[in-house]
Amino acid sequence: MTRLLILGSANADHVMNLKQLPSAGQTLMSRGYRLEHGGKGANQAVAAARLSQNDTRVDFICHLGRDAVGQAMAQAWQQDGIMPDGITYTDAQPTGTAMIFVSDKGENVIGVSAGANATLTPEALEPHLALIEKADYLLVQLETPAVTVLDALKHAKANGVTTILNPAPAMVIGKDLFRLVDVITPNETEAETITGIEVTDEQSARMAAQMLHQLGPQVVIITLGKQGALLSTKDSCALIPGVQVAAVDTVAAGDTFNGALMVALGEGKSIEEAVAFAHSAAAISVTRTGAQRAIPYRHELADS
Repeated sequence: MTRLLILGSANADHVMNLKQLPSAGQTLMSRGYRLEHGGKGANQAVAAARLSQNDTRVDFICHLGRDAVGQAMAQAWQQDGIMPDGITYTDAQPTGTAMIFVSDKGENVIGVSAGANATLTPEALEPHLALIEKADYLLVQLETPAVTVLDALKHAKANGVTTILNPAPAMVIGKDLFRLVDVITPNETEAETITGIEVTDEQSARMAAQMLHQLGPQVVIITLGKQGALLSTKDSCALIPGVQVAAVDTVAAGDTFNGALMVALGEGKSIEEAVAFAHSAAAISVTRTGAQRAIPYRHELADS
């Protein structure tokens, strides 16, 4: 059995639909409001679980508040097939919260309150080290404390686990972390934050990828929205086109891509095949509204 492990955030997403994204100081009336289950870690875990086949186990290390929304999230995840072993409830903070504005063009801006995610400290990680040791792949992001992400990556590398970093949200992080990463998957903004290179096209993405390789990762995948993704390895560098669709809501696109990528790699697909598989899954997600409810199931993919 292949074991996929995600460590990361879980948030209650409060979503408002607007004609356009507000500018500074502007107040706009929402066309609708809904409460969604989200958080980058949780979204990626749900994507991995829904897109996996029966011979794959998906675990998720996260912290939830001991509140109704946290319990509802965990129940929904288990229905999707995520194992409960890594889920911890805390009385110290409520479940993390995100405020999301979505425009009619499918663009979004997001503000996040960490809540219980901030209590996922290195000490809190210790009871779950066995999950890392048993994993084949570990996928992490940056919505939980960076020091915990670093510890998880160290433990993974010490145990021969393949590590994937989705460096989101964009922030400056220590170089020690990159040396523990096998595959890194930034978007344009995140690549620029790390490298200082403004990524606007394939050429600038190639430059950023080379700098990211120098930091440590052997595989660099820079997602470029409608253009697709630049895949760079020690042997080749190429733009892999995405699937062209009419986007409705892009909130879960990147997370779906990352969860799908890990699933494909876990099934032994080549890195090129894995990126194409991830593109297919992400393309479906952007045609739907919401975060986790937009993430497709395996049978919905043409190449499933």
